[in-house]
Amino acid sequence: MSLMSTDEDLPHLPAQAAAIARRQSQLVGIDPDTMRNRVRSGRWQQIHRGVYATFSGEPLRETVLWAALLRAGPDAVLSHQTAAERHGLIDELSPVISIMVPASRHPAQVKIPGVVVHRSDAALRTRHPVMLPPCTRVEDTVLDLIQIASSFDDAYVWICRAIGRRRTTTDRIALAMAARKKMRWRREIGIALGDVKAGALSVLEYRYVHRVERPHRLPAAHRQARIRHGTGSRYLDNLYEGFAVCVELDGTAAHPAAEQWRDKRRDTANAIRGILTLRFGILDVGDRRCQTAIAVASVLRSRGWPGTPHPCSRPSCPVTP
Repeated sequence: MSLMSTDEDLPHLPAQAAAIARRQSQLVGIDPDTMRNRVRSGRWQQIHRGVYATFSGEPLRETVLWAALLRAGPDAVLSHQTAAERHGLIDELSPVISIMVPASRHPAQVKIPGVVVHRSDAALRTRHPVMLPPCTRVEDTVLDLIQIASSFDDAYVWICRAIGRRRTTTDRIALAMAARKKMRWRREIGIALGDVKAGALSVLEYRYVHRVERPHRLPAAHRQARIRHGTGSRYLDNLYEGFAVCVELDGTAAHPAAEQWRDKRRDTANAIRGILTLRFGILDVGDRRCQTAIAVASVLRSRGWPGTPHPCSRPSCPVTP
């Protein structure tokens, strides 16, 4: 909805999407009593205690975010899921606004309805230098989300999104992580950044590398291998180039008919080039990981691989050298 009855007599109001805090009264030359009168008259509306929108219509997202930041006080920045929203790491609006304030801030001063407030010594250091509303940098946003992830797979998703959507690089994330004294899964994230840099841009690809390929000592595939297709290019999840074998990973057990036909066309195009395509799903890189290794090894050996697979660390692994 559009803004209604917007005040036009605030020439000094900062770029805050028409949100203003009572403490900014001197900045705009309007005393607090006048602000309260405008709210009572309906020209303005109160969004949080001591924070107003200088119009009477429904607030837009920018105004809501600014209002939350103004209520949180100086040096507050958008963080976590809300920062991910601003950086394009998620496609929907975060249902709860996440804000970070300096750790020295007393928690009672920043209790805000509909807002989760995180306190951190890094609030100032991780702030993006130019983004408005103020927001954590994309690399630190990823690391903050990793800190609260329920599993390492969920953590890996954030890395994949940031890199896959070209919002940052693995090197920048690594630098941001090095600046932190404490980091959850630090060693694993360091390894994961290397995998993402090599092209493992999904959780299934990560699982294939760490549960199937490496533990069973299969040769290393080329991740996201680019091949020419007609007038364009296609990318294969895992291409064993010397043996013309491709391993594709499907994220769902059942695809819509259109996607099934798309996969079949891709497999046919690979076959025309002499590339044999193997397709595996989530169970194949989970409970059936060892059987998947046996299948891949068997096909690779039939195509000239001179090596042999080895059993992984699972006691029940059926792979024999």
